[in-house]
Amino acid sequence: MKKLMNEFKEFAMRGNVMDMAVGVIIGGAFGKIVSSLVNDVIMPIITLLTGAADFNDLVLVLKEPVGKTEGISLNYGSFIQNIIDFLIIALVIFLMLKVINKLSSLHKKEEEKKEEVEEKKPTTEDLLIEIRDLLKEK
Repeated sequence: MKKLMNEFKEFAMRGNVMDMAVGVIIGGAFGKIVSSLVNDVIMPIITLLTGAADFNDLVLVLKEPVGKTEGISLNYGSFIQNIIDFLIIALVIFLMLKVINKLSSLHKKEEEKKEEVEEKKPTTEDLLIEIRDLLKEK
């Protein structure tokens, strides 16, 4: 049992697992932000344009309720809402990755420039050869 616990501890404390856990937690919080963006900012604009009060209320009744039996309805408004949520989340993630990749490429270019500058510096041997050649000319 102790061996199993040690293996689990080693697995759980790996960098990849911890990074993934942080990503899941931040992703959950990010999901709330995007949902608020959709529900509180974008959907009122779409509602204004389409005239629909709330997409979640859009339903197509397939069978009316009769007595104690429930009716059957197709909740396509909720589906539309989820598609809009997904598209906005995908767009935001895409834009974030573009910014991160751009920053990463800028950082790489700076590193390459530093390496080029370091490569262009003459070595001690090059300087000594140049001094020797200058002395020979005199």
